Amino acid sequence: MIETGSLIRSLSGRRAARNFHTFVINEIGQSIVTGRFPIGSVLASDVVMMETYGVSRTVLREALKTLEAKGLVEARPKVGTRVSPRSRWNFFDPQVLAWHFDAPADPQFYESLFRARAVLEAPMVALAARHRTAEHVRLLKYWCHQMETAGDSIEQFGLACLEVHGIIADSAQDMLLRSVIGVVELTLALALTREMALPAADYRAQSVVLFGQVIAAIEAGNVDETIALFEQCRELDRAQVF
Repeated sequence: MIETGSLIRSLSGRRAARNFHTFVINEIGQSIVTGRFPIGSVLASDVVMMETYGVSRTVLREALKTLEAKGLVEARPKVGTRVSPRSRWNFFDPQVLAWHFDAPADPQFYESLFRARAVLEAPMVALAARHRTAEHVRLLKYWCHQMETAGDSIEQFGLACLEVHGIIADSAQDMLLRSVIGVVELTLALALTREMALPAADYRAQSVVLFGQVIAAIEAGNVDETIALFEQCRELDRAQVF
């Protein structure tokens, strides 16, 4: 399982240490999502992939099992391991989503990401406004301040912003709605590395202002205002992406 924040950390060129198993999963998975291994194609034989990635048969087989669980490949007797249609991919898997960061720009897919955010975030922030505790509010204010003081550091700003999203999700006390965090991280990573609507510094500054207002509405328990302000946060990200 990929750690939340791994994609944001990678934006500054800092990659988490990986063992052989995760290395092979990442290499093959990213090759599938970015189109290097096309849908419907059969992957190379075990012997070829073992040599390509420098791993044992056991490591390779375990990696392929993980990718099969994510819906990316399917092992077929006498055929080999075939890349599955996109309709079978688990798009709520944070790792599958993260691999899309390096894929060719796809406005239709980006639109789908923001639709998913809209559907899941509205009830999530409403619940947060109802069930937040003083500790949740304290943490939200702390991480919003970290966003404000991040300066030009994309990594620091992005991780702090992701923490804000995570704490709001935690305060909602609904684990299924929390599954939106993987989608949020990808859209945030895209927004942080594009300047479609605003210069990067202006985008970050406006995000800080909006999140400060969201936190105040959550603290006040104002459900309608929280939903409306959070929609503005989401639309700011959307405008920055495409």
